[in-house]
Amino acid sequence: MMAAMENDSPTVPKRTLTEILYVVFLRLVAVTSLWFGLQYWGMLVGYSLDGQGRFDLLTVPWQVAAPTLAVVFPVAALGLWLAVSWGPVLWALAAIVQFLMYETWSEIFGTNTFVLLFHGLVAALYVLFRIAFWLDDRRRAGQVTTHLP
Repeated sequence: MMAAMENDSPTVPKRTLTEILYVVFLRLVAVTSLWFGLQYWGMLVGYSLDGQGRFDLLTVPWQVAAPTLAVVFPVAALGLWLAVSWGPVLWALAAIVQFLMYETWSEIFGTNTFVLLFHGLVAALYVLFRIAFWLDDRRRAGQVTTHLP
């Protein structure tokens, strides 16, 4: 008789609902970050705004901000899609730049309330997810587990 082979691969723990929702959240933010990046690229190459946003026609502050965000947003989107730790960091950097543009230096860049509200909502949801993970870790730390060989 042939004996059944034992599975020597380690078991992968099942993801919690919070972890699944977090990955979905990160991917939604990734799609919007890619959209923001594409909007900046479209502006810089003259595809949008009837060509009035081309790089050579922009003021110096816009010549600094727009290419920076055109690069940072798509890279942040990649990190968010892959759910790696540097994705939210790059998104936060881009969101801070846009906040400074549209709130602090609004006389130069104008205002964009939608972008500010969107980034505020994403930041609040991110904080709520981090609190949920912290509470899950505290709950798990209180459980007694035995790992017998």
